[in-house]
Amino acid sequence: MEKEILACIDNDNKKFLQSGQISKYIFPMERSEAHNKKISHLITRFFIISKTPEGEILYLVQKRGKTKKTYPEYFTDSSSGHVNYEKNLDLNKIKKNAIRELEEEFGIPQNALQKVLFYDINTEGLEIAYIFFGIVDSNVVLNPDPNELEIKSSRFYNKTELENLLENEKNIDYSKQIWKKILHTDIISLFEKEIEPIRENRKNIALFIGRFQPLHHGHIYVIKEILKTYKKIKIGIGSSQLSHTLNDPFSSEERKEFIRVALKKRNISPKKFEIYEIPDIFNAKKWVDHVISIVGEFNSVVSNSDWVRELFFKKGIKVEKKITIFKNNFNGNNIRKSIIQNNKKWKTLMPKEVVELIQEYNGVNRIKSLHKKYINP
Repeated sequence: MEKEILACIDNDNKKFLQSGQISKYIFPMERSEAHNKKISHLITRFFIISKTPEGEILYLVQKRGKTKKTYPEYFTDSSSGHVNYEKNLDLNKIKKNAIRELEEEFGIPQNALQKVLFYDINTEGLEIAYIFFGIVDSNVVLNPDPNELEIKSSRFYNKTELENLLENEKNIDYSKQIWKKILHTDIISLFEKEIEPIRENRKNIALFIGRFQPLHHGHIYVIKEILKTYKKIKIGIGSSQLSHTLNDPFSSEERKEFIRVALKKRNISPKKFEIYEIPDIFNAKKWVDHVISIVGEFNSVVSNSDWVRELFFKKGIKVEKKITIFKNNFNGNNIRKSIIQNNKKWKTLMPKEVVELIQEYNGVNRIKSLHKKYINP
C-alpha cells in the first residue's frame, strides 16, 4: 500500500491557517510517523444536506464502522479524512480532499454536489479540521464503504431523527456541535444568499487585498482592470504587521511606497485609490468584519485568493471574478525565489520604479540574508 503523506504543521504556526496562509507553513510527513510523534496535521470534515422536492431538509450522517481504531460505532459528520500534502496547498485543494473523502466513504460523485461552502477551521487536539458544508441532489444514490462505515445507520436523516440521534446515541463531540448549529441555522440560505454591496449609497468602489511582497506587474494588471469598471479602488495591504521574514521581507510602509510610485508612474490619480494596512488577527470568523472596520465602505471585492473569496462570500458581499495574468510568473514567491537564485529575470516581473526601490531598501541582500537564516537557523 502506498504511504499516506499528511499535510502537517508546527503548533507555533497553526495561527497562520486562520489568515489563509497554508502552503508557507505546512510540511509533509508519513501518516504513522505524524501520529506517533503527535504532530499536528490537517483534516477535512464535510457536512452534507439535501432538499427534497417537497422542501424537507435531510442530513447525511455516517456511523463509523465497528473495526475503526478510534470512536468505533460513533455517529459523526458526513465524511472526513486527512488532507494529503502537496505543494502550494490552498483552500481549494483542501476542498478537493473533502470531496474525495465523500466519494470514497459514501460513493457520492462530485457531479452530484450542487454547492460546497467553506464554513470554519476547528482545532481538535492534533487535528486541524477544515469544515465544509455541501448540498447534494435529492435523488443521489448512497453506496457506503463497509470498511469505513456501518452501512445500515449511515444514511440521510430528517430533522426529528437527527435531533433524536444527537440526544440519545454515541456521537463524536466535534461533529455533534456542528450538526446542532446546522439544525438551528437556515442552512439553505447560506448557499442561496443574495449577494449585495455593503452599502448602496457609495457606488463604484472595489476592494483589492494583497500582500505585495513585492508589488509586481500582476498586481498592476489587476488594479488597471478594476479601474476600467470602478471609479475608485481601496487597496488593502494584508499581513501588514509582518516584515523582515522570508515570506514577508518588506514592511507595510515599503509596500505602500511600491504601490504609490507604480501608480504615479502610470498616471493613476491619487483620488482614484486609497491604501490601508490590514494586520492579521488569526480569526477566520471575525476577519471580514476586521477588514471592514479598517477600510470602510465598498461595493465589491476583487481577489484571486480562494480563502479571501470564500470569507467575503459567506458575509454576503459581492465577489468579482478572478483577474489573473501569467499567475505562475507574477507572484511574490516566484520573485523572491529568483532573487535568492541570482536569476535576474525578477527585474522583468515588476515595474522598474519598484525594482529601484527594492535596491534602495537593500531588499535583495535582505531577502538573501533571510533565506540563509532560514536554512541555517
